[in-house]
Amino acid sequence: MKTIKLLGIFTLAAMLFTSCYRETLVETVIIEQPIEPIPLTVNELLSSYELWYVDINATLGYGETPFLQKAFTISFLNGVLYANNNIVGIGNSGDGFGIDVANYDAYKMILDVNHDLDGFSTFDVFQINNSRIELYNPDNDTSYFLEGYQRDEFDYDFVFYDNIHYFLQEYEAWEKVYTSEFGALNAFDSENYLQFLAGGNDSTFRSSKDDIGMNPNYVFWDYIGLYGVGNITDNLYLKTLTLDYDYMGNAFFELTVINDKTIELFHPASETIYQFKGRGYIQYLKTTDGKKEQKNKIRKFKKDRIENPREKTRV
Repeated sequence: MKTIKLLGIFTLAAMLFTSCYRETLVETVIIEQPIEPIPLTVNELLSSYELWYVDINATLGYGETPFLQKAFTISFLNGVLYANNNIVGIGNSGDGFGIDVANYDAYKMILDVNHDLDGFSTFDVFQINNSRIELYNPDNDTSYFLEGYQRDEFDYDFVFYDNIHYFLQEYEAWEKVYTSEFGALNAFDSENYLQFLAGGNDSTFRSSKDDIGMNPNYVFWDYIGLYGVGNITDNLYLKTLTLDYDYMGNAFFELTVINDKTIELFHPASETIYQFKGRGYIQYLKTTDGKKEQKNKIRKFKKDRIENPREKTRV
């Protein structure tokens, strides 16, 4: 009996000891602290994208900085500022950067530009988000907003077709080179040259009945009137062109761009097709021989301008 009793006592003690023991696991939780982004210097910011598209309609203030008003894109490359001022050749000129138009110096979020034609301008640079910056000119209290892109992702075609009226202005004259054999006779058949004028109201055209093959500088312009370029719903690549003629009413066309030098005009009223080729290319800022070009082409605003809330901070 004693042996059995002692065995029972040991068994009970072992059970009690086991029931009182609990293995405690302590889980270590590591809380990661957010890494503060390292601020970019102004030079790193400006060079973070190959192209900066000038969002002209986002401009705040009533002043004007001419070189930004002319440019579709600008690029900052090692102290040299490049710009696409022309629609003709955009995407190809200067490997997509455009042409050299200025020198610049950037420091302490300030950008100083010495433009070949427009002279000196200074800006405060503000980073709006990862791909958008503001250039504030304290001298005219106006802010321009730039959207950053790499060349291989930039939609040059959209910029081209969204600005067809500037494309039409980039030749001294458009010479008729083709008239379809089909189509009813109409008054526009005798118009051999068209010209779309930059500056002013940005909607003035001239036309001429002079013989084909003339130097654009010697064309006699018979008529001057107003023109308008419109969009076709759901078709980026087709536009409308309306020429306001007093003596034959409005001449309405569907406009197609064949290439950088050739446009096609379809006249629905007569079902006639015309093709015009550009003569006398105008490169804004510089001509092909490197001389400065004084043509007054600036991009126009598509909406009313508003006051700039940005306040000057420089003394």
